[in-house]
Amino acid sequence: MPELEFPEILTSSRFYLELKLDGSKDSVDGYFMECSGFQTAQDTIEISEVTPQLWGKSGNTKGRVIRTKVPGNATYTNLTLRRGLTCSTTLWNWVQSVQNSGWATQRRNGALVLYNQAAEEQFRFEFKGAWPVCYKISDVSAAGSEHEIEEIEVAIEELKRVSPTTTNAS
Repeated sequence: MPELEFPEILTSSRFYLELKLDGSKDSVDGYFMECSGFQTAQDTIEISEVTPQLWGKSGNTKGRVIRTKVPGNATYTNLTLRRGLTCSTTLWNWVQSVQNSGWATQRRNGALVLYNQAAEEQFRFEFKGAWPVCYKISDVSAAGSEHEIEEIEVAIEELKRVSPTTTNAS
């Protein structure tokens, strides 16, 4: 009897976020500790129409209302990316470029890639048209000893799961 092979369940800690920004000295700006918001949903449109169908107790009432639900536009939630604060100003410069009317030229594509325990790419979500909508750093305290965290929220225009062997994000 042939042995069934079950797919490996991927861990959330083995990921890489690909995102290339202007002015970066790195090949990819993807050293994030946390990424959230990878979600898509489809709007539902409800259509009501009156039919000539007979209905009711006596069976002679005309004009039955029929409701049908059809798919509408796909929507994508904003992505939230968190990492340890560094001296690099690349993320901040991206925010400033968008705020200074550079939105159209500053949209970026990227991908969230998950790896198995052998460090082989197993899962890829590509996003397109990303641009920053919010930037913040964690609160500071002289009594604290935690790492300072930099967080950026980006809007995206498209999100799709692709084969791990396909790498079209840039």
